Amino acid sequence: MVRVLIAEDMHMLRKALVALLEFEPDIEVVAEFSSGAEILPRAKELRPDVAVLDIDLPGMDGLTAAAELHTAVPECRTMMLTSLGRPGNLRRALAAHVSGFLLKDSTPDKLCDAIRAVAKGERVIDPQLVLAALDDKPQPLTPRELEVLLLASQGEGSAQIAARLYLSVGTVRNYLTSVVTKLNARNRVDAIRIAREAGWL
Repeated sequence: MVRVLIAEDMHMLRKALVALLEFEPDIEVVAEFSSGAEILPRAKELRPDVAVLDIDLPGMDGLTAAAELHTAVPECRTMMLTSLGRPGNLRRALAAHVSGFLLKDSTPDKLCDAIRAVAKGERVIDPQLVLAALDDKPQPLTPRELEVLLLASQGEGSAQIAARLYLSVGTVRNYLTSVVTKLNARNRVDAIRIAREAGWL
């Protein structure tokens, strides 16, 4: 029997996943959550075989939870479900020791087979995501540009970023201008969107 933990913030989808998996004679859903904060403490308690996680969870995102599970509950393998086929997310998932990575529009049979394979120690990654990662362009920003853009994405203004990074306001603006140019973005907000979709932030 494969014991599964599910974390998905969309109520209808989570309930559909639970119902789907409960039809399988060899899969048991031992817990379901709508946020990332509950995953680690309950996984330590329940010791599931596989954690099926959405990437974009409130509280703690699925990739952060996967990395923490790998350390705290190493026998629990993780599988990410996403509607976001971003190449950067696949790289982050592999770095977090994720064993499976599927798009949410996968067929029910594909999902169940993937859970069984991951429970056996195999790795299952949607071929579309692999191809997207291979076609992905290299990240063009410098570490400092990324740092400035990350702070901007968290809602900090140029003066706040400058104070935090011990830079002048003019230097921060120059970095942001450079980022917008390199990403062919319309403005700072567009640059943040592009970087997030590529998985750089």
